Amino acid sequence: MDKLQTLVVEPLQPILKPISDALPEPVHDAIISLIGAPCHSALLLDLDVNKDPKCTSLAISKALGLAIVGASAIVKVPQILKLVNSRSSAGVSFMSYAMETASLLITLSYNVRQQFPFSTYGESALIAVQDVVIGVLVLSFAGKPAGAAAFVAVVAASIYALLFDATLVDAHTLSLLQAGAGVLGVASKLPQIFTIYQEGTTGQLSAFAVFNYLLGTLSRIFTTLQEVDDNLILYSIVAAFVLNAVLAIQMVYYWNSPAKKTAIPAKHNKKAVANSPAAAQASGVSPKPAGKTPTTRRRG
Repeated sequence: MDKLQTLVVEPLQPILKPISDALPEPVHDAIISLIGAPCHSALLLDLDVNKDPKCTSLAISKALGLAIVGASAIVKVPQILKLVNSRSSAGVSFMSYAMETASLLITLSYNVRQQFPFSTYGESALIAVQDVVIGVLVLSFAGKPAGAAAFVAVVAASIYALLFDATLVDAHTLSLLQAGAGVLGVASKLPQIFTIYQEGTTGQLSAFAVFNYLLGTLSRIFTTLQEVDDNLILYSIVAAFVLNAVLAIQMVYYWNSPAKKTAIPAKHNKKAVANSPAAAQASGVSPKPAGKTPTTRRRG
């Protein structure tokens, strides 16, 4: 921190000080609500990162958290656009998105009820909405509109039960669900990983979404360590980061790889060869005509 203060902050103070002093009051109030009055005074008014090192870590955590929430609003838009433009769900696992949606809804509800800072979980709501859209598109392009409607209905019922009616899911049950949500969130990556491995291609999977997810979970580990004292959430994020790394590796490995072609069964292949004109000529047998042919025989 000393080097940061000496090499970066102090040379920039003549520029930064007028800017911080000119900030409108609502901006100062918003910053105070995020990092508290002491940290606001040390970092923004005094421009001193050495005054309280914890304030610097907290400010970085808040900035990362807000950046994650902001980026999450569009993180899966490229995936949605790829599905819409191609009208194909090749390489995209519905099961993966359904499981992730369930995990996100539980995590969102748990954080809201625990009254954790919004900057530590806000992306759960935004990503869940995008996951629902992707799930509906995947089912629709697979010719399962009824399944898409059922998926939306289940999501709506789950939101009501988890967020708007505490009598249906009490605090203890929600804690158990959160423990399961961590496992579910991790497991949600496995169908997608297997689909890519099985098909030998990433298909319509968006690289933007995959790599942003990887960076997002890495940043979220830091913000969770700084602001949330809950090992259930921390362990689930660490596990999610590991599997997101696997997806990122697959994305690089299978980059521009075509899908595996289905092999033609041997017996069908032999039958086609046997009926071909070349095979018939080689065997000395005329090929059987496909249909009726005109005849020159006179009818009596």
